[in-house]
Amino acid sequence: MPAASFRPATGSIPTQPGVYRFRDARGRVIYVGKAKNLRARLSSYFQDIGNLHARTATMVTTAAGVDWTVVNTEVEALQLEYSWIKEFDPRFNVKYRDDKSYPWLAVTVGEEFPRVMVGRGAKRKGTRYFGPYSHAWAIRETVDILLRVFPMRSCSNGVFKRSGQIGRPCLLGYIDKCSAPCVGNISAEDHREIVEDFCDFMAGQTRPFIRRIEREMYAASDREDYEKAARLRDDLGAMNRALEKQAVVLGDGSDVDVIALAEDPLEVAVQVFYVRGGRIRGQRGWVADRVEEGGTPELVEDFLLQLYAGDSESIPKEILVPELPPDVDTFEQLLGDLRGSRVQIRVPQRGDKKTLQETVARNALEALALHKTKRASDLTTRNRALEEIQRALELDDVPLRIECYDISNLQGTEVVASMVVFEDGLARKGEYRRFVIKGVDGQNDVASMHEVITRRFRRLLDEQARSELRPGDPDDPQSGPMLVDPETGRPRKFAYAPGLVVVDGGPPQVAAAQRALDELGIVDIPVVGLAKRLEEVWVPGQEDPVILRRSSEGLYLLQRIRDEAHRFAITHHRSRRSKSMVESLLDDVPGLGEVRRKTLLKHFGSLKKLREAEVADIAQVPGIGPGTAAAIKDAVAGSSRQTVSVNTATGEIEE
Repeated sequence: MPAASFRPATGSIPTQPGVYRFRDARGRVIYVGKAKNLRARLSSYFQDIGNLHARTATMVTTAAGVDWTVVNTEVEALQLEYSWIKEFDPRFNVKYRDDKSYPWLAVTVGEEFPRVMVGRGAKRKGTRYFGPYSHAWAIRETVDILLRVFPMRSCSNGVFKRSGQIGRPCLLGYIDKCSAPCVGNISAEDHREIVEDFCDFMAGQTRPFIRRIEREMYAASDREDYEKAARLRDDLGAMNRALEKQAVVLGDGSDVDVIALAEDPLEVAVQVFYVRGGRIRGQRGWVADRVEEGGTPELVEDFLLQLYAGDSESIPKEILVPELPPDVDTFEQLLGDLRGSRVQIRVPQRGDKKTLQETVARNALEALALHKTKRASDLTTRNRALEEIQRALELDDVPLRIECYDISNLQGTEVVASMVVFEDGLARKGEYRRFVIKGVDGQNDVASMHEVITRRFRRLLDEQARSELRPGDPDDPQSGPMLVDPETGRPRKFAYAPGLVVVDGGPPQVAAAQRALDELGIVDIPVVGLAKRLEEVWVPGQEDPVILRRSSEGLYLLQRIRDEAHRFAITHHRSRRSKSMVESLLDDVPGLGEVRRKTLLKHFGSLKKLREAEVADIAQVPGIGPGTAAAIKDAVAGSSRQTVSVNTATGEIEE
């Protein structure tokens, strides 16, 4: 869409600081930005398209409208920009993706008896993290060494609970690598002191512990308590071995994050070394597509905002960057407010810090080269796959959004359906949906497919009907249903029409899906079916299937989508089957009515967990006494029936 069609009058744009949002024709936020002067910044977008960066030009021509919010200060603009990027996930903003999965050393300080463990993924509340590290085995090796000095709990909740029930600690308790709080060998307060010492040591406060151990060792030797002195000597050696694994890079013992970038015209790779107490405690990397024509300072600004604005606990006193962001004072003020003390952002000029950043920069270059090697094949393959599907099915447009549906049941019971979504050839798991089939009796996949397609696309029509219409001329491309909530800007559920619907099955399932769309009056959404046995693509109304080459990337993408829908349906079916099985097993337990059965299901979640529970655990459920708990245990323990899932469209049995 030409930018001039929605360009606001220059005089209507304020000159104060603020944050602006570009939206597409369906109302989705596609780009969020901030500016010291909104009028000057927005005016730069509405110039000759040929003068804009290629990706900026794509964004502007994709957009159908722009709005803004004025704030008082540039710090507020930074905070609002971060909040909106997190909320709307705009497609044209720089998104830094981890170049691999990094493990963390986590301590669950929110529990009564905190546990040390290795974890990946998003951080959780009530847990203290150290790292990230390059390899999980390195963390486990370090923890194994330090447990002899800080004998805190490292077992899972199941092991901890089981040891408490039998009154006997696990192996770590016998070899003095755990103080065994599970059996009461140490109080919760004393165990927490050990945990806090461990956290302080991992945070870089190592010298006090080493000096304390040395004093205690010499004192024990003077008292001729040689056994204790030997044990303390071994503890000291364990600490030193753990420290040897972390190289000293800064002699002043400072806490610094060292950031470096490697760029090309299309992508940027970022590497961060986390230095605490002068030692490298962790390393992490990201990659991102370049969206605007901004240089390194703007990239540094985007990265700092995404890295720290949502995780104030990880902000160090000093941040080393290759180039300062455009308004470094504003950033330092924002990060200082989040941290609660002064934060300095600077470019190292000489010495150890300059040398360290050069090392980080080399890592960034290697990461970018490795990523481009992988990405070249991956991106090209996805584009080719979508183009092959378009040509083979004679579609008007490339199917950028594909939805796939699958039915799963067990001999006509617990019939469920899944809907998975792929956009640009990649899974969009946040858009997945699950259905419980209600209007079909018995094993009838065709009727079930008709029901789920009807329900999904009736919701599409309902969402469009409820949406507010944009003001203006009906012939204006901007006019039409708002597919996002005008108040929050969030997408409405089921609000977006796919470019292609794929059903798991052959001609009967395809005909049922097409009939459902016809009954709803939807004529512009193509439907195909993928039959598993011969991998044939069936099109409504055609006697013969479309045959794609076995080596076709388009067929491979359709298979991946179909298999993902099958997996998602089976997962949903197993969950419901487990709950219904628990209910059937408990039908004959005296004194256990419907309300108590539901309470029991909610407490344990699955039949497997209920079977593993002890009578005492079951008796802790509200409304369940010792006698009823014993009867429940007998009922579930006496059942050893094998359970299966059957996908009746294919005849496949899943154990």
